[in-house]
Amino acid sequence: MKVTLAISSIVIYILCFSMLRINARQEDALALLKLKRRTNFDASLVQESELAVNEVKIFSQKGLKEKDLIEMLPGQPHVTFTQYGGYVTIDETAGRAFYYYFTEAELPKGSKPLLLWLNGGPGCSSLAYGAMEELGPFRVHSDGKTLYPNPYAWNKVANVLFLESPAGVGFSYSNRTSDYDKSGDKMTADDNYLFLVNWLERFPEYKNREFYISGESFAGHYVPQLAQTILQHNKNSNNNTINLKGIIIGNACLNWVTDDLGVYDYLWTHAIISDEAINNIHKYCKYPIIGDEPDRCSDGLDEVDNNTKSMDTYNIYAPLCLDKNLTDTPKETSIFNFDPCSDHYVYAYLNNPDVQKALHANVTKLNYEWSSCSKLLKDWVYSSRTMLPILKELMANRIRVWVYSGDTDSVVPVTSTRYSLNLLNLTSKTPWYPWSVESELGGFALEYKGEMTFATVRGAGHEVPSYQPLRALALIKHFLDGTPLPRAQPQE
Repeated sequence: MKVTLAISSIVIYILCFSMLRINARQEDALALLKLKRRTNFDASLVQESELAVNEVKIFSQKGLKEKDLIEMLPGQPHVTFTQYGGYVTIDETAGRAFYYYFTEAELPKGSKPLLLWLNGGPGCSSLAYGAMEELGPFRVHSDGKTLYPNPYAWNKVANVLFLESPAGVGFSYSNRTSDYDKSGDKMTADDNYLFLVNWLERFPEYKNREFYISGESFAGHYVPQLAQTILQHNKNSNNNTINLKGIIIGNACLNWVTDDLGVYDYLWTHAIISDEAINNIHKYCKYPIIGDEPDRCSDGLDEVDNNTKSMDTYNIYAPLCLDKNLTDTPKETSIFNFDPCSDHYVYAYLNNPDVQKALHANVTKLNYEWSSCSKLLKDWVYSSRTMLPILKELMANRIRVWVYSGDTDSVVPVTSTRYSLNLLNLTSKTPWYPWSVESELGGFALEYKGEMTFATVRGAGHEVPSYQPLRALALIKHFLDGTPLPRAQPQE
């Protein structure tokens, strides 16, 4: 048995769970910790506790909304919307609190829905990635000090709430350090629910607003599980306390076996690995790959490891960041050409004490330098290897479910998502068709009976709004409106 090859084979799958692109050594250590859970999965360890209705504690929110108002961020351009940032207490005894950043919709905002965004990991920051690199109203200049506008921000069509969870991620924290050791699917879903009911007390004008949940990567676990928790509490309390209407997840970890299989098939079909490698993987590897594999399987996985070292696996056609240094003068920017060094600009910006003060972020409670992905989470406790039954449950309850894939991502590629969704055995309503935005091909879509749509986004990597902001905005607008993606017309 080739131990090093076995470990390298797992790392391909671990990438599904962590965006390890800044402070690489620290995040590699996190990946190895997750490897222990991945290679020693024990069904007896899954979290099954339910948050009872009488355990949902709502704290006083008097005056906190006004306190959370962000007047202006350092280096921020002028905006016409209101933004907030602050903490919501989850557990008073433990001193556990979640940080949020909220950008209200551009005017008119009164009728627009409330959209929650969750990044994955587990352990990666929704503020760093979602807000500052993807769908938020700003991007960070190469000087790490100033911001420029994102004309395709999702608060054009919704009031967007970015949540840092679980505790230990981004600016969220717990004073009880053992909370970090217990992090897992179910605890995160329960805590996210507690956050929401308390946040809605702080912002009561959104209590009856249509509510949607969105996210990417390991949020393929977060989003469906939070939606399921909301459904359960709405039913148990006999009151739709949260007006959930739909979920949308991108390049999402949904099902361990097909997530694995789809990665290797994607690499082969995109000319990254050889026929010999894919044949060895198909013939000798067992899914999900857990690290105890025959040598011939490891031979194929070794080629995968070697052939992907010099590329960005999150976008196989994207350039690499070759100069991580900040610049005295901001480089020329283009919202359509995502800067591969953006992680480093965001890292500098969010570690600026003036920025943290403006965001109302209390870093003194964290006792460590802010990072885009958590260094505190150790073993992750999974509730299940698959989210597919939850997707079916949501559809049965008339919750709109959209799944999308940036088609240049090899970490959770379109092949993985198609294999996963095929296991649902759904009936097609509108067969596979090309969709467009502004007369350009946006991708391809398939509508199923029962409130499910699957769409690809052409030319987008793992973080779809980073690489294709216009197409991502069109996608989220049609999702929120409940309208099909427009069919592309043949070119004459």
